[in-house]
Amino acid sequence: MDLEKFTKFLIQQAKENASSDIHILPTKERYNIYFRMSGKLDRKYKLTTENGMRLIQYLKYLANMDVGDHRKSQGGSLVYQLTETLEQDLRLSTIANYHGQESLVIRILESQEQILLEEHTYLSEELSKIKKLVEFKSGLILFSGPVNSGKTTTIYQLIRERQKKTDLQVITIEDPVEIEEESFFQIQVNEESGNSYEESLKASLRHHPDLVVVGEIRDEETARMAVRGALTGHLILASVHAKNAEGVMSRMMELGISQELLKQTLIGIIFQKLLPIYCELCKGDCIGYCIHNGRNGKRFSLYDLIENEQIQRLTTDNLHASAKNRNRNFNHLLKKVYSYGFITEHTHNQYIIP
Repeated sequence: MDLEKFTKFLIQQAKENASSDIHILPTKERYNIYFRMSGKLDRKYKLTTENGMRLIQYLKYLANMDVGDHRKSQGGSLVYQLTETLEQDLRLSTIANYHGQESLVIRILESQEQILLEEHTYLSEELSKIKKLVEFKSGLILFSGPVNSGKTTTIYQLIRERQKKTDLQVITIEDPVEIEEESFFQIQVNEESGNSYEESLKASLRHHPDLVVVGEIRDEETARMAVRGALTGHLILASVHAKNAEGVMSRMMELGISQELLKQTLIGIIFQKLLPIYCELCKGDCIGYCIHNGRNGKRFSLYDLIENEQIQRLTTDNLHASAKNRNRNFNHLLKKVYSYGFITEHTHNQYIIP
């Protein structure tokens, strides 16, 4: 196998199929290569065990990873030259199974085209309210949702739309920078060089920006700096991993932010997921190869929003009850889009939050 030619072919095919990731996974007999398209894995190629291992070693070498260590989990990145004029940003992650066989996942980072959020959202009421939140001069807005749920796309497009009305100094702090945007000052987190989320956020606030985007609040210091930024008159948009919208409050309190401080600074919590749409041609979820809904029309966003007035009523004791009893919580909205015929019963059952 010509490793160089096959690698280029593989990345080109993934891009043409609008894949977010390439998974190179071992079995006892061989390696399977999958593309993740519209959130689902689709097996594309089979390689012998020998060729699968050679492919992983070659990609690790290109990304300056340790090719001699097959058992330790590793991460890396590279800019792959597809043609003389076209480059592709890639993020690599390896992990070994108990047999010592390495697997590799390649994330394909795209400079995504701008989209109209209204045309990619199941229900417009929450989106209209979210847009109003981004108009505020200061405060903390927290986004949550699974990996690859469209959070970055939503945040970037919300800011772009606000920028059309007025000039803003926007600083983003991300790991990695997923979408290139010339009108934003984008900072890439690099823990090894000391350029952490916390340090980058601290330095950014000294520049007195109008708006700061924090890719992910991971630790207590970053959480404190985000709250401090909101208290000192900045608008901070950040993402936090949580099970649902109310879980964002719990997570921030776990990171040492008091309930009182959250109520002072937090103006909105947005929880979102990307759900595959029902397609008449596919007779179910719109599949990756279907051209009926276009490249970016196979999954739409469903937003769950907790506004400031509701945040003021939340306490440690009633978070669980609120998640179940709010009129427009995620599960309620999920049932609504199912009843409208926008998604399948399978999708409804798969995405419901227990």
